[in-house]
Amino acid sequence: MFSSVTAHEGQNYSALKKKCRQSGSLFEDPVFPATDKSMFYQNNNIGRVQWKRPKELCSDPHLFVHGISAHDLRQGQLGNCWFVAACSSLASRESLWQKVIPDWKEQEWNPEKPESYAGIFHFRFWRFGEWADIVIDDRLPTVNGQLVYCHSNDSNEFWSALVEKAYAKLNGCYEALDGGNTADALMDFTGGVSEPMDLLEGGYAQDEEARNQLFERVLKVHNRDGLISCSIRANSQAEMEAKLDCGLVKGHAYAVTDVRRVRLGHGLLAYFKSEKLTMIRMRNPWGEKEWTGPWSDSSEEWKKVSKSERERLGVTVQDDGEFWMTFEDFCKYFTDLILCRLINTSYLSIHKTWEEAVMKGSWSQHDDPLKNRSGGCINHKATFIQNPQYVFDVKKVEDEVLICLQQEDKRSQSKEGRGENLAIGFDIQRVELNRSFRMHTTQDKVASSIYINSRCVFLRKDLKEGRYVIVPTTFDPGLQGKFLLRIFTDVPSDCKELTQDEPPHTCWSNMCGYAQLVSQVHVLQARGLQAQDSDGDPYVIISCEGEKVRSPVHKDTRDPEFDIKGLFYRKKPKERIHIEIYNKNVLMDSFLGQVTLNGDPNDLQEQHTLQLRDKGSRQSNDLPGTLVVRLTTSSVLTKI
Repeated sequence: MFSSVTAHEGQNYSALKKKCRQSGSLFEDPVFPATDKSMFYQNNNIGRVQWKRPKELCSDPHLFVHGISAHDLRQGQLGNCWFVAACSSLASRESLWQKVIPDWKEQEWNPEKPESYAGIFHFRFWRFGEWADIVIDDRLPTVNGQLVYCHSNDSNEFWSALVEKAYAKLNGCYEALDGGNTADALMDFTGGVSEPMDLLEGGYAQDEEARNQLFERVLKVHNRDGLISCSIRANSQAEMEAKLDCGLVKGHAYAVTDVRRVRLGHGLLAYFKSEKLTMIRMRNPWGEKEWTGPWSDSSEEWKKVSKSERERLGVTVQDDGEFWMTFEDFCKYFTDLILCRLINTSYLSIHKTWEEAVMKGSWSQHDDPLKNRSGGCINHKATFIQNPQYVFDVKKVEDEVLICLQQEDKRSQSKEGRGENLAIGFDIQRVELNRSFRMHTTQDKVASSIYINSRCVFLRKDLKEGRYVIVPTTFDPGLQGKFLLRIFTDVPSDCKELTQDEPPHTCWSNMCGYAQLVSQVHVLQARGLQAQDSDGDPYVIISCEGEKVRSPVHKDTRDPEFDIKGLFYRKKPKERIHIEIYNKNVLMDSFLGQVTLNGDPNDLQEQHTLQLRDKGSRQSNDLPGTLVVRLTTSSVLTKI
């Protein structure tokens, strides 16, 4: 995960710390100074601020007191519950926080070597495909001797305040954290991909089967060290942070800290009955105000659970902001869920290993339609296809594909914090099995993401075997910006950008001839194929001028719905296009029939239903079955 780490603002932590030690002075960060400029975009709205080092706030400062825990954090005078909730999730995963807080033992205060302390720290966050190493000094904003922003329950513990300062520096200032997206923070902490889910739209409160499937998904993300957050949507400003009768708070981000099946009953009988309840534990970043319904800290329901089971779950009765509830109640009250998956690409892991493709690109304007890369969403039919295009293959019969499109954060680049992120999204089109040049007309749309002005858009989709093109776009045409596209599949997808519009003219073209026609052959279906020993496992091969396209095998059918395409750039317009059908066998595949097509651009009949024929000297013989083919041919190579 740390193959690419860049020093933010060119500040090298080791070199700066060494310089401070040599001079005997404490570090003062010139990039993020102890002034109002580092706190606010414009006006100070919290009174007289004094920047103090931890040594000025307590006699025995530490990064961690009794380790790191979700209970350490308290939200300060910023509306950044989204960030604090993400920190709470982070604190529960040692393998993750040690990447955000590198060399933590070396950075910790050492009472035995006070001279080694230089007032400098560094933290790491994942941004736009690489890890940024952020250097800060330890001066923290206070009012009346109290920390203004995020702080720990222990007055001499400072990891949360320092991590927040580094994150504020990365985003421009503290005020930049006032209102944000938990999904972004989770991604910044992990390099994972965040999937926002609308629980109302999914109908999980009413649909028990869907709810059980969702629980399995949430449990899997949790067990694989993913981070999870949730909230109850506020429909107006007046509802923001309004407390419900059940103790939950609207418009407020909660960190999910555990997901379990809880065993009911006492003693050995409980084990034999195996009655379990699906439950979820979460934490309010305020460190107080908990759920008061069934299974809350001191509710009667906990009497149904043995003492040993309660101890295993860590059930407490103090108002520490952490509480359990059933997954059914969770789906009833909460409206939004964020699952941040850690995408495992290591072959040494026992868990599922994903294959990752990473593409960096940009939306850019150009007067030439063939060079313009800022065409807007599919609503803009005239320009949509001008956007960047990325082709990838699904090589399994069906594969779960995760796609994450991320843009550079415009807010952090604006001095006033008014930089608006672009509304972005993407379409997925199923294309010809041999497509290697850019699309010039839309093909078969199989999926599309939402369009939203967030830093990241995510889609999880099951796709059938075949070739696909992702078209990342801004919602409106003519907008410019950089993006990062990540695609995760079970087997390598061979993802690459399509950059050329047609076969290039080279010295070989002079010798071998130029493409004069382009033909798209779409084999839709076959009917009444010759009976085999079993029901039949047919597949089709399309060939033209030596190039072949082969479909997947269709199991147990004599009436296959092939629905596959091939694209051919033809140098010899008079040479015919051949389509052959075979049946897959263990020893040798059997021939079922063929058809041939002229592919004449003057043929206005696109769809043909053709009788299968024999091959070789017996071509005049009809064979059982027909084939439905759609053929499009043009002398304009950028037509298809």
